[in-house]
Amino acid sequence: MNKRNLEILGLEEGATAEMIEEAYRSLRDKYREERFMEGEVGNNAAKMLSKIETARNELLAELNEGGASDGGASFSRVEELIKAGDLQEAQRVLDSFNERNAHWHYLQSVLFYRKNWVNESKKQLEIAMQLDPENGKYKDAYQKLNDKMAYDAANHKNEGANQSVYQGQTMNAGADDQMGGSFCMDCLQCCMLNACINCLCNSCCGY
Repeated sequence: MNKRNLEILGLEEGATAEMIEEAYRSLRDKYREERFMEGEVGNNAAKMLSKIETARNELLAELNEGGASDGGASFSRVEELIKAGDLQEAQRVLDSFNERNAHWHYLQSVLFYRKNWVNESKKQLEIAMQLDPENGKYKDAYQKLNDKMAYDAANHKNEGANQSVYQGQTMNAGADDQMGGSFCMDCLQCCMLNACINCLCNSCCGY
């Protein structure tokens, strides 16, 4: 691992993804407060915010390159962040991967789903199935997602709407807007959320 980056975050060789993230958050909070101070202290804090961001991203990328074929601890970190509802940080960790295998696209699908980007979630699941066509979890999630989309489209049509229920998706969906936001809660029990998020909660996403 890059020694300079380790020194910036105050870590030693062998640091895990969790240790990197913890050190980064601690320093980030520290320098965010100091950057508003006058003189050299404020200037140094502003520079350090950029340095610790770069150090964290590069160290995580190193772990991804040297980890197991499924991303090892880094994929576990993404799952933890998704369960915690920190979708922005989960996306940052995913974006740091150089190699993007089937499980990467599966987790990206879960993230898009949680953002209410249903069409994009479906596309990512399709890529995951192409890369790992024998994976039953991906197939099950895909089927449930299609079932939900069909249900929502029919429900929307019955309400007299003329546009697709999934047109105009944005990232403005609230944290609780999962699998179509305010749709019927009974329907939610049959949607991909059970296949995706419950797998994360039960630590079943690893291979």
